[in-house]
Amino acid sequence: MDLLKRENFSSGAPFEEKVGYSRAVRVGNMVYIGGTTSTNSEGVVEGAGDAYLQTKIILQKIEDALARAGAKVSEVIRVRFYVTDISKGQEYLRAYSEWYKGVKPVITMAEVKALARPEHLVEIEVEAVVGSYLIKSK
Repeated sequence: MDLLKRENFSSGAPFEEKVGYSRAVRVGNMVYIGGTTSTNSEGVVEGAGDAYLQTKIILQKIEDALARAGAKVSEVIRVRFYVTDISKGQEYLRAYSEWYKGVKPVITMAEVKALARPEHLVEIEVEAVVGSYLIKSK
């Protein structure tokens, strides 16, 4: 059996080493980006109270993590949103469409009771297949 190479990619957040997780993991041509929030490297939640802005910040962080792992936004096949207020769905999706409208990955949005910090309105995770490309939408 051939083993697939695994690479872990850190964002540099101190909590990653303390707890033991990676921002992204690449196995073969699959890239997994873990739950991402708008918390910056100083531990401040950016865009507090603004669902659209938090989503934009998160999607940019995800794009950066994809690039470090050798993937592109156009190779994303799945996006999962965890939100604390589903009534703000249009705000999350407005930002989402700025990155993924032409890519059209599968998407899930689920309302949850709470996220890691009360200021977090949304947390997003994605999966990508490096080398994949859209041939046709049906």
